[in-house]
Amino acid sequence: MTYMQVNPAMVWLRASKFLLLALILIQLLATQLAAQRSKSPWQTLSGDAPLIIARGGFSGLLPDSSLDAYSFVSMTSVPDAVLWCDVQLTKDGVGICFPDVKMMNASNIQVAYPDRKNSYLLNGVPTQDWFTIDFTFKDLKTVFLMRGILSRSDAFDNNQYAISTVQNIATRLKPAGFWLNVQHDAFYAQHNLSMSSFLLTVSKTVFIDYLSSPEVNFFRNIGGRFGKNGPKFVFRFLEKDDIEVSTNQTYGSLIGNLTFIKTFASGVLVPKSYIWPLESKYLRPHTSFVQDAHKAGLEVYASGFANDFDLAYNYSFDPLAEYLSFMDNGDFSVDGVLSDFPLTASSAVDCFSHLGTNASTQVDFLVISKNGASGDYPGCTDLAYSKAIKDGADIIDCSLQMSSDGVPFCLSSIDLGESTNAFQSPFRNRSATVPELDTLSKLYSFSLAWSEIQTLTPAITNPYNKDYNLFRNPRERSSGKLVSLSDFLNLAKNSTSLAGVLISVENASYLREKQGLDVIKAVLDTLTESGYGNAKTTTTKKVMIQSTNSSVLVDFKKQSRYETVYKVEETIRDILDSAIEDIKKFADAVVIKKTSVFPTSESFTTGQTNLVARLQKVQLPVYVEVFRNEFVSQPWDFFSDATVEINSHVSGAGINGTITEFPLTAARYKRNRCLTRKDPPTYMIPVLPAGLLSIVSPTSLPPAEAPNPVITEADVTEPPLPPVTARSPTTSPGPLSTDEKSPNGQTRVALSLLLSAFATVLVSLLLL
Repeated sequence: MTYMQVNPAMVWLRASKFLLLALILIQLLATQLAAQRSKSPWQTLSGDAPLIIARGGFSGLLPDSSLDAYSFVSMTSVPDAVLWCDVQLTKDGVGICFPDVKMMNASNIQVAYPDRKNSYLLNGVPTQDWFTIDFTFKDLKTVFLMRGILSRSDAFDNNQYAISTVQNIATRLKPAGFWLNVQHDAFYAQHNLSMSSFLLTVSKTVFIDYLSSPEVNFFRNIGGRFGKNGPKFVFRFLEKDDIEVSTNQTYGSLIGNLTFIKTFASGVLVPKSYIWPLESKYLRPHTSFVQDAHKAGLEVYASGFANDFDLAYNYSFDPLAEYLSFMDNGDFSVDGVLSDFPLTASSAVDCFSHLGTNASTQVDFLVISKNGASGDYPGCTDLAYSKAIKDGADIIDCSLQMSSDGVPFCLSSIDLGESTNAFQSPFRNRSATVPELDTLSKLYSFSLAWSEIQTLTPAITNPYNKDYNLFRNPRERSSGKLVSLSDFLNLAKNSTSLAGVLISVENASYLREKQGLDVIKAVLDTLTESGYGNAKTTTTKKVMIQSTNSSVLVDFKKQSRYETVYKVEETIRDILDSAIEDIKKFADAVVIKKTSVFPTSESFTTGQTNLVARLQKVQLPVYVEVFRNEFVSQPWDFFSDATVEINSHVSGAGINGTITEFPLTAARYKRNRCLTRKDPPTYMIPVLPAGLLSIVSPTSLPPAEAPNPVITEADVTEPPLPPVTARSPTTSPGPLSTDEKSPNGQTRVALSLLLSAFATVLVSLLLL
């Protein structure tokens, strides 16, 4: 079963006959793919592209150091990707690839040997665990590898991945580069195990390209013993406050003595914070560490890259942006990156580096914002829209709401409490229960005048804060101001890069019938007044009207020539032909959910529908929502990488547009140089739907779910919109605060008393 949609020979490498065939193909393709690599100048020490180092293989998905994790690297990464092995020694001196000398976190050792937990001094700290030095390699035959980071999928934990020796990984996979990391040489020496002896012996049959360690004495002892063709020595820096056991100095103090490091190493491996320090999870200006190390003749490799780690807010949850900041920032480039997700690192180097701001578009689809760049700023604010334009959106959107005085404005929901501080405002007691809209009491936009709404503070949405503790750009969580539809249209009209606007209209029937607000007329009038009219216009910008209600789009069709877009709210698996014919009568395009393209179960894709092809067959473009950068928003199949998800929808499913809260990610994808190649690299080929399920053990497969519904004609057809009902003077559903101010500054209580007195006088006159 293939996973990536590649040449049939690129199959899953678990069976040895397939492994051999795939390795042969990889070697044949290596030269061709290497020639396609970017020829832009790199600011590395050698001038070559940064090295991609796969930590424990593709350990962001599969258990660290498993044969499958190592094998998956060659299927998804650059041909010269280096395999990283954390070398540990067993009781009988066998070298194994395992993430740590402690075994409990990444294996089922406590199940296999529940009574063999032990305690040792590790770097001077008493530590209890199951240690490799207490088991022979034969003992470990019944121990299996598991995920070491609990936020990652546990679906592969029951695959019974065996622990491999260093020789096994090298001989079976024949990697383009092999990196051995020795983390605890002094610890092994204390227990009469010689890491140096093992390495010298294994080097007779295994070619070691790189050898790293955080211990100075390790290099002093082994230096010169490999001869001229030995590996590159790389000194590994730990956190700045940690103590280097040989010199008894902090690693932070060793930074200032790079010439000393150069006496025994040709490179250094450092945490990301040595290069881009953080303060409250925001980037500070980069240090001069890379330039200083290059001046000393040292290559610099950066560690700690993973798509599913909590990134600096500056990267907007986009791991590709993080890689580019280390290798393509105009000032320096690291010489390599140590990553749990080598696919993302590979695409950063090969497809997105050195694009420049004027790189041409390589693929044709629309980047449509979702409430502007609402992943970076509060949605529907001037800042969110301005950033969406700057980030390369083709279409910016306005989720239309109506104020009590009939002003159309942009806000993500008719409920003001969802994206403003409405319930902390003086207007909170105007909340009401409106059964037609919700069973809960809420503060609705039609309960406040526009001048009152303008006093509210917008709030950024955090869709994953409760379950995953992920927060968006907290420094700007209340920034920006809400905009009227008129302001929104003028902002778009003044942009030279935008193709058009999308106006989303919902709750039109309720607003007409219960609130006396004609949202359709308000939209059409504002469009005309802003120069987007049907006749003589002052702008060539496209106007798209979106709704989940066919009756709304029918009304717009009757009164205008704007493009209409029908939105299907629920996840569906198909649409009947009769329903498609009906949609064609009132819509020019359709919006569907991501899960209507790639249905999922327990965060795995389970297949692909043919909805996109069916709609496009009748000339209905398909836009898909909603794309987000947070890794928890994507099925495991997309490797916690928003760009992989976009690629699979655009190049794989063939959608016509992405509706996204992070327009920059989609806009950058359009300029991806790898898309123009006759044979795209494996890391830019759409994933095979349900591909990962083929390697999940049967006991871990997600349960079968009921099929998603099919849209019928009855689901689409709606009665005409009701007429606009005249509003009574007291249509606000909630009581007014006694100290609220009206737009003209006078208290509402005073105005109410004045009207009451006037009514009394009038009645008296009539009775005369």
